[in-house]
Amino acid sequence: MSTATASAAWELPSRGKVGMFSLFASEAAIFVIFIVAYLFYAGKSISGPTASVLHAPVLLTVCLLASSLTIHRAVAALRRGDVGAFAGFWVATIVLGAVFLGGTALEWRHLIREEGLTIRTNLLGTTYYSLVGLHAFHVTVGVLAMATVALLTAGGHVKREHAARVDLLSLYWHFVDVVWIAVFLVVYVAGR
Repeated sequence: MSTATASAAWELPSRGKVGMFSLFASEAAIFVIFIVAYLFYAGKSISGPTASVLHAPVLLTVCLLASSLTIHRAVAALRRGDVGAFAGFWVATIVLGAVFLGGTALEWRHLIREEGLTIRTNLLGTTYYSLVGLHAFHVTVGVLAMATVALLTAGGHVKREHAARVDLLSLYWHFVDVVWIAVFLVVYVAGR
């Protein structure tokens, strides 16, 4: 076999990436169902608060989207073997994710206490908390997984050779960010 033919040989994708993209396909289907339900029911409530009580969490959105940059930089640093830079960018990603979750909790507190919008109030409340809550659950899973990696890093157990595994977690995080863009546009822009 010639060198040109050998370099053009196809390799199987990693099982981790195949698994992660399979997860994305199923999760995307679930989010589409929740988004369609939100759009269908958002304006149908005959009583209670309407979508006008929702305020776009722009700062939280900036934090979450910025976390895609920090996690990308973290993985790039680990690929170079710079574990210190990896740890710094990784922790920054965790902090940005935690800020997003904290802001979401404060938003829900405001909606429940001041606006009277709960999951049982009306169709808007049911679909809003279901959709945004589903996303917040995914962010929580990501933050907990990243915190586990951060603890392993602090213990000296994460090295350059783990970059491919860490990259799988970063793919999950990018997926969560992309889903948030869709949720944000549906809930805070189109659904109003």
